[in-house]
Amino acid sequence: MRLDLKSIIFFLSLVVFLGACKSSSKNEKSSATGWEYNNPEYGGFEKLQYEGQQAGPNLVLIEGGTFTMGTTQEDVTYEWNNIPRRVTVSSFYMDETEVSNINWKEYVEWTKRTYRSYPQIWRDALPDTLVWREELSFNEPLVETYYRHPSYDDYPVVGVSWLQTQEFCKWRSDRVNEGILVERGILNLNVNEQVDSESFTTGAYLEGQYQGSVRKNLEDLNSGGERPVKFEDGILLPEYRLPTEAEWEYAALALQGNKSVSSDEVITDRRYFPWNGNTARYRLNDKYQGDILANFKRGRGDYMGMAGNLNDKASGPAPVFQYIPNDYGLFNMAGNVNEWCQDVYRPLTSSTLSDAENHDLNSFRGNEFKELIRDEEGRPIEKDSMGRLQYQLVEDDTLGYRENYRKGDVRNYGDGDNEDFIKYGYGEYTLISDQSRVIKGGGWEDRLFWLAPGTRRFKHEEKADRDLGFRCAMIRVGGESGNDDMGGNSFGKASKKRRFK
Repeated sequence: MRLDLKSIIFFLSLVVFLGACKSSSKNEKSSATGWEYNNPEYGGFEKLQYEGQQAGPNLVLIEGGTFTMGTTQEDVTYEWNNIPRRVTVSSFYMDETEVSNINWKEYVEWTKRTYRSYPQIWRDALPDTLVWREELSFNEPLVETYYRHPSYDDYPVVGVSWLQTQEFCKWRSDRVNEGILVERGILNLNVNEQVDSESFTTGAYLEGQYQGSVRKNLEDLNSGGERPVKFEDGILLPEYRLPTEAEWEYAALALQGNKSVSSDEVITDRRYFPWNGNTARYRLNDKYQGDILANFKRGRGDYMGMAGNLNDKASGPAPVFQYIPNDYGLFNMAGNVNEWCQDVYRPLTSSTLSDAENHDLNSFRGNEFKELIRDEEGRPIEKDSMGRLQYQLVEDDTLGYRENYRKGDVRNYGDGDNEDFIKYGYGEYTLISDQSRVIKGGGWEDRLFWLAPGTRRFKHEEKADRDLGFRCAMIRVGGESGNDDMGGNSFGKASKKRRFK
């Protein structure tokens, strides 16, 4: 069998990567006890030479930092629901693009093929294509074509609710980690054998409730045999999820693009949009000068300009790689479609409110603290019909003398709803409730104001819309800076071959 140069390079890179993740030298000793690591004679306690986190498919590393979160231009709506305040965001990963129709179709097809005994699961995963209907507009063709026709494969998926995105993120996390185990030669690819509860999920695998088709497990230095991959091995990636509002806004602004050429520490902390300036046109003196930077509605009845010189070239959504990316290499962080965030929406962000409303590190509202459901022996109970471990909300009366949190569900913590003048009763007093989720970024039928990262709106988590999609994020474990030698995308770099269309 002949190997071409590309195959040889890939093989050598894989050998180097696997070697980097193996145990460190057997001569290395503990600084606490003096016992040798990775030595079966000393019990086989392992210390890994971990080289850093790989970037999952389509993810870009967003180097964290401090920024002014909130409205940075005139609040034309006079809602005052995003008053500027200084916060810090830890480094994380974010999708280079919005999740596309082809991504979602892959998800639905996998769900349909795998959960054969539960057809309602894949039916619940289908997007709501009826969001295209309008009483006084002829959008009926898009009901049938936008999601199903291959010409729209690379367009952002719309018509999906916040709840549906949560299921997509779980599915994506499991498929990526399963793929890692297959590529490492630990598991065999057995797609057709995975049915219902026997499908691979990361949690079930780590807890020993998924066996699958094992090719070769890792060496167990403790017993002298083999063992499955553990979380402590650092091989599997953290879960995909929606970005928090703070992460989304920070990534959209991409303030690293304001870095001074003459100084490594001078960065202008001010932008209206994901680009510099207060207009939506490309201003550099080259062939792109004057081009529209995003997909939005410029005025009443003007969605894409005049024939012969269309400006944004899209009367509705545009492909996910269209237009110029921001300085993190992220496409369509303004316009095209609004995007779901993980947060529960509350309108009050004034600095006069509680610290919970304004935590200055990784600000987030929406925590529901959960724990594994365990049997009497302390082991996780049997996985559910989808192959997933089962969790429950932490009960308030089990928290004892904890000082850092006192409730399991803190979505409405410190929001003032116990006051007489604020009531979050959905459908009774206001549309705002614990099921209201933040949306950001503006869409193809929004005016320029909504494209500013500081603006914010909300929608009920069960609802969907024709100008609302999403992208995924992932935490960064360990150091804040990147590790390009591990194959991940470094921050500020994008797929240049697809920047302009």
